[in-house]
Amino acid sequence: MTHIVDLFVYPNCQLLDASGPWQVFASANTLLGRSHYELRLNAVEPGEVRTNGGMTLVATHALGSDRSAALPPGGTLLVAGGHGVHELDDEVIRRLAERAASASRVGSICSGAFALARTGLLDGRCVTTHWRQAERLAREFPAIDVAADALYRESGGIYTSAGVTAGMDLALALVAMDHDHRLAGEVARELVMFLHRPGDQAQFSEGLRCQLASHGRLRKLIDRVLSDPLADWSSERLADAMAVTPRHFQRLFRQQLSMTPVEFLTRLRLESARRLLAESDAPLTQIADHCRIGGAEQLRRQFQRRYGLAPSVYRARFGQPLSDSNSLSTPHSLSTSRTRDDS
Repeated sequence: MTHIVDLFVYPNCQLLDASGPWQVFASANTLLGRSHYELRLNAVEPGEVRTNGGMTLVATHALGSDRSAALPPGGTLLVAGGHGVHELDDEVIRRLAERAASASRVGSICSGAFALARTGLLDGRCVTTHWRQAERLAREFPAIDVAADALYRESGGIYTSAGVTAGMDLALALVAMDHDHRLAGEVARELVMFLHRPGDQAQFSEGLRCQLASHGRLRKLIDRVLSDPLADWSSERLADAMAVTPRHFQRLFRQQLSMTPVEFLTRLRLESARRLLAESDAPLTQIADHCRIGGAEQLRRQFQRRYGLAPSVYRARFGQPLSDSNSLSTPHSLSTSRTRDDS
C-alpha cells in the first residue's frame, strides 16, 4: 500500500531540511524495489519556492487547497525549517492545521517546529528543534517542553527534529518504523551517512562540544586528543603536554569544560565504542579493549549509563549490514595490542 509523504516548504526555507528527508524516503523506495512512499512537495500554492540558499524548488501541490488533496489514513506530513517559518501568516497556519488533522503522522524539521507550535499541536509535548532556536521556541510557546539537545523526539504521534542532517535521522527513524532497522541502515549506507543516530543522541559530538567550549592552550590540546582519541592518554600525560601541574590542569579543565579530564576521555572512548558497535561485528570484549574502556561488563555499565540502552540493543537497532568488502566487519580488524590505562 502506498504511503503518502507530504513535505511543506515556503519561501526562505532551508534547502537541506526539504531535500534530506525527501532523499531518505526516495532511497527507501529504490532499495525496496517499489514506490512505497509517494512523495509530494507542498507549498502555499503550486509553483516555484526560493530557498534560503538561493536554489529554487518547484512545489507540485498546494497546502490544504481542497478536500480531495487531504491525506488518506496513514499519510505523513512534514514541515521544513528555515528563517521563512517566522513569516508564515495566520491563514497558512490554519491550512497547515487542517492538513495535519488529516494525517496520521505529523513532524517538523529544524525550526519547522515553530509552524507546528502555532497550530497548538505541540502544546504539552516534549519536542526539539535546532539548538540555536530552542530558547526562542521555549520562550514563545511556554506550553511546550523543549528538549534542546536531542536529535529528534516523538511525543503523542508528533515528531520533531533538530537542524538539517537531523531531519534525515528522523526520516530514517520513520522508515525503520514502517519497515525495520535493517532497511533504515541500508538507506543510511546508500547515502553515505555516518550511521542512523538514535533520537536522544546529543546534537553535537563530544569532541565538537569540547572544541567549542575550550580556548587557548587547552583548545590545542583538545585538538591533539581528538586526532587520536584512543591513544594512551591519562590526566598526568595531558597535564605534562600543557606543561602545568596536574592540580592546575584539573582546575583549568573544569573551568572551561565543566567536567574532569577522566570524564572527557571516557566520553570520547564511549563514542568510539558506539561507532564500532554499529560498524563492526567485533565482540564486546574486544571493543572494550580497543577503546580502552576495560572489560565487557564495564563497557555495558558505562554505555547504559551514558546512552540509556545496552550495547547489544544499540547494535541490534543501529548496526548496518556487513560484507567482507566494505566494513570493519571482522573481529581481527580491531587492534588487540592496546592495554587498559588507569585514567
